[in-house]
Amino acid sequence: MRAVTRGVFNELYKHKTLYAMTLPALIFFVIFSYIPMMGVYYAFIDYDFGKGILHSPFVGLKNFQYFVSGGWDAPIVYLTKNTILYNLVFILLGNLMQCIFAIMLTTIVGRLFKRTSQSIMLLPHFVSYVIVGTIAYNIFNSNYGVLNSLLKAMGGNGVSVYMIEWIWPIIITLFFLWKSTGFGMVVYLAAITGFDREVYEAAKIDGCNLFKEIRYITLPMLKPTFIMLVLFSLGGIMRGQFELFYNLIQRNGQLFYATDVLDTYIYRAMTVNFNLGTSTAAGVYQSVFGFVLVITVNRIIRKVSPENALF
Repeated sequence: MRAVTRGVFNELYKHKTLYAMTLPALIFFVIFSYIPMMGVYYAFIDYDFGKGILHSPFVGLKNFQYFVSGGWDAPIVYLTKNTILYNLVFILLGNLMQCIFAIMLTTIVGRLFKRTSQSIMLLPHFVSYVIVGTIAYNIFNSNYGVLNSLLKAMGGNGVSVYMIEWIWPIIITLFFLWKSTGFGMVVYLAAITGFDREVYEAAKIDGCNLFKEIRYITLPMLKPTFIMLVLFSLGGIMRGQFELFYNLIQRNGQLFYATDVLDTYIYRAMTVNFNLGTSTAAGVYQSVFGFVLVITVNRIIRKVSPENALF
């Protein structure tokens, strides 16, 4: 035991500079990730603001009952379905679009056009989600929105888009792709830039055209990057892009069944209903389910392609 302890201290002393560099990140995670975990206790008490956390009555799993009761109509069912489906589309379609645009940019010869295109694609990332919600409202507003103004100008009737449930998954996905593609593309651009150019030169000598280079060289070499980014994204698959959903939908109950995700549900339970126990119970479920999902997916990846697994 002493030998092990001495070895640990020797390791720390030997690489003290490197460990000191990781200290700020460690402190950050302790303060903002590990200490807040004690709040899980709220999920098992009937919290009273007057009594505080220590003196509020313990209710066991009662806070989970409303969340899971109701059979197939229970909040846990449609919230989990919406959160997972939306995020799967965001992750897969988002990474696919980022990869495609990165490849397209690398094939552009003109330096000025390439830089201009990249800057234009990056710009939406820096637009606030509040502004995104305002843009959507000014497009789809039934009274004076751009869409209805055009329809009426062409002799048609206005459309109450905020009352049409089925169309909002498409609208949300389009706004997500518009805002995130440019920034996510940077990682793929960096990966492609690091590829050995001699491989491409050899392919050209052998008679490969641009499309064959992309198919047989670029895409296979991008595969590890794609898998790694997808796995990292799966770690937050139960996090529902709160800012996007909240600012696009606001509190339009007409659209909740098709657009409500765990994050927006937790927010309303906390701020509208002041139900700290239920919101914490939903948060606990969100974290545990996400953790199990990441472990499961990584195990599948490790069996199929061990070199691309995270751990």
